[in-house]
Amino acid sequence: MNTAPTPQPSSRPAAAAGGLHDDAEDRRLVACVCAHELAAFESLYRRYHPRLCRFLHRMLRPEHLVEEVLDDTLYVVWKQAERFNGTSKVSTWIFAIAYRKALKALSRHEDPLPGSAEDDADHPAADPSERPEARMSLTQARAAIDTALRGLSADQRAAVELTYFHGFSYPEIAQIVDCPTDTVKTRMFHARKRLRTAFGGQLDDWL
Repeated sequence: MNTAPTPQPSSRPAAAAGGLHDDAEDRRLVACVCAHELAAFESLYRRYHPRLCRFLHRMLRPEHLVEEVLDDTLYVVWKQAERFNGTSKVSTWIFAIAYRKALKALSRHEDPLPGSAEDDADHPAADPSERPEARMSLTQARAAIDTALRGLSADQRAAVELTYFHGFSYPEIAQIVDCPTDTVKTRMFHARKRLRTAFGGQLDDWL
């Protein structure tokens, strides 16, 4: 496994997970990384480490794969920064690397993955007796969605995660997962359908 340089501790707080960053600053940092400036890579690392961790935790079930894929992703950023061609946001480029690495890790893992968008019949709705009786709070909804995401296929899970927790648009997600924008919309449609079915419509405020 490749290993990216590990940033030294900093007195400055790391960027909040899921927060949106200034793309101009990201581009400046990537340009500096191309010149092998370790300090620039450390800054980029701290900006993206929390977001990538959250994304990969939802994409990958075995815990050890998260660290492996995260490290491989950041290694590519460090060693191949010159491959960023400026046609997308830096965040889109980095998440595309993480997505590809995650899919490769999933393909190597022996556990079967959740089904595709077309097999909704194989995933019946949750028992009504197990559904929350009251309207969900934001915290409850997020926890419920996190659990429900485990029942989605990897591509649906990525679409939901990138939309709701990282603020990417459908065209940006299409770039990340390398598919047409309409395909992303289709995945989101099926993902929302499953989530709403599983929770009896109580997630409508969040979906």
